[in-house]
Amino acid sequence: MGAERLAVPGDLRMARQLGPVLLASAVTLLPFTVFSTYLVHIARDAGSGVAATGGLRGLGGLAALAVGAGLAPLLDRVARLRAAAVGLVVLALASVVGAVGQFAALVVFCLLVGVAMAVLNPALGAAAADRYGDGPAAGRAATLVTATQSLTAMLAAPVVAVPAMLWGWRGDLLAIAVLAAVLAAVFFTRPGPAVPVQVKVGYLASYRKLAGLRPVLAVALLRTAAFMGYLSYLAGFYDERFRLTPGAFALVWTLSGTSFFLGNLLAGRLLGADRIVAHRVLPVALAIASAAVVAIFFTHVFAVALVLTSLLAASHATAAACVVTLLVRHSGDARGAALGVNGAAMSVGMFAGAALGGVGLGFGGWPGAAAVFGGISVLALVAALWVRHGEKSAVAGN
Repeated sequence: MGAERLAVPGDLRMARQLGPVLLASAVTLLPFTVFSTYLVHIARDAGSGVAATGGLRGLGGLAALAVGAGLAPLLDRVARLRAAAVGLVVLALASVVGAVGQFAALVVFCLLVGVAMAVLNPALGAAAADRYGDGPAAGRAATLVTATQSLTAMLAAPVVAVPAMLWGWRGDLLAIAVLAAVLAAVFFTRPGPAVPVQVKVGYLASYRKLAGLRPVLAVALLRTAAFMGYLSYLAGFYDERFRLTPGAFALVWTLSGTSFFLGNLLAGRLLGADRIVAHRVLPVALAIASAAVVAIFFTHVFAVALVLTSLLAASHATAAACVVTLLVRHSGDARGAALGVNGAAMSVGMFAGAALGGVGLGFGGWPGAAAVFGGISVLALVAALWVRHGEKSAVAGN
């Protein structure tokens, strides 16, 4: 492998080199962004209630969990971008079905989007990392994919809202279908190389090769449960504690999204340049997150709440970058499987966090929610310390 491939390019150069991959990662989030942004209109057009229609998104998470866990090893048996092309075709089909607007069609839409995301996210992350071999730039490329997705989540609402003024939410979905189909065609014609060793690795063997990464995957699950669970109730907290209107809370959401994007991007850059070490930074980031998620639910000062909201997002973004970097660096030729299982673990965490947070909120109010999310964060910290101990033992053994 040549030195040029292992060189660590600047952010803009890397973004140009990964242009189609980053665009595809952004497109991945657009269907559910349209669904969330126009939920009231979609529910009305489908003749259903907002709660019932909004709850359908959970089907996407369940589908992502099932498909992500089941197909993870297969992602190391085909060219990455060819797998991504299949995911984009499914995403295009989902968008066309969703544009029908009937309740049954929305059920299929949510399921298909979940399936597409389970394939696209690990395939694109692995494709980005593969371009830079096994050096520091590989982990940085994978974190750039996740940073692009967080940026999309932050900015996509106005991006989809402006075109919808011309053609409505159905037009948005059809436009996404066209864009996904075009990208799929590009990836089919330029699939990139397959890894020869992949065909020699059995299905169950792929999972056995990930055994050493179990502590990292445990961090991914628990970290996601704490952060996504907290985000599920953030609007309710700001409404009850500070009487924020939905329009004002949108600015809080933007603050959180911006902090996550910048934290993920900066951490990925420092990790990729070997200026910080993932297994050392990970427990520090989670210790900060553990303290912040408890503190925010007890504060009655609006400015302090904003600072804690930003700090929480940045610390979780740093932890997420560390997790992706560790998975990319230590998974070897099972990189696709590792990222696929990581996606499945995050799907579990997303729903577990929201469910457990609801229990804590129901029984103990905001202090109860703080106890739940703080407890989950501490468990993630324990897993991160396990990761650090394993890394130190490996270094000592060498």
